[in-house]
Amino acid sequence: MKNSEEIKFNIKMHDNVAGKYEKNHDEIFNEVEQTRIRNVLREAIKAVKSTGKNLKVLDVGCGSGNLTRHLIDLGVYTVAADVSENFLNLVGQKFSNTGFSETLKINGRDLTNVKDCTFDVAAAYSVLHHVPDYLHLVKEMCRVLKFGGVIYLDHEANQMYYNRSAEYIEFLKLATPKKLVLQRYLRLLSSFSFYTHFIRKLINPRYIREGDIHVWPDDHIEWDKIEQLLASEGFEIVLRRDYLLYKNSYRKDIYERYKYRCSDMTMLIARKK
Repeated sequence: MKNSEEIKFNIKMHDNVAGKYEKNHDEIFNEVEQTRIRNVLREAIKAVKSTGKNLKVLDVGCGSGNLTRHLIDLGVYTVAADVSENFLNLVGQKFSNTGFSETLKINGRDLTNVKDCTFDVAAAYSVLHHVPDYLHLVKEMCRVLKFGGVIYLDHEANQMYYNRSAEYIEFLKLATPKKLVLQRYLRLLSSFSFYTHFIRKLINPRYIREGDIHVWPDDHIEWDKIEQLLASEGFEIVLRRDYLLYKNSYRKDIYERYKYRCSDMTMLIARKK
């Protein structure tokens, strides 16, 4: 697919799944991950050194309002931005009456409708792998930040995920009960949409129903390139943390045993000097 086609596909698929997105993503919408997100957002807000009393955050690729929800609870005014009209409508319905949120339609390529030095925080959670030129989007996020503002990037696979160490493979085998794996496959086989997507996968081996692009061993988010870009834009790294993503399907005791021994995701906070 060309970039414009990839963006159109992303918009179409996310419009389709907006109402059931949270139900479909137990790796995000579970108590462990939501607690981690809330704590990291506190760290990002604390790292801000821009002037002004009332912080303003741009939630890039807001989806169903995952970050927006926490930011509003933390008392921060949030502009929830997305390519999907259905997601924006959903977020508007959820949060417009709080007085701490508004929505913004973006194009999936850049932030041309956002002025320079507008926000105190620019955040993107589980977004970059959907964007054809993700480095350009990161650069755009840098542009719209005030000096002393913070960029927060999270929920993107790291190199350890693709290297598949013996310890990580061991964790995956132990963490998910075989019974749940079997139930999942039986549920998929009973769904008509499974066969539609299966055929599309045969035609295009890199097809993923929600438009994931950079999720392959030879094409994935490269954190070293992001750090190089941030340095060239005058940013200093405040915090970079690798972590093991939790899923509801995991055995909690196994996850607790391995969460400091291996990782598959990275989050980063950097400040504009």
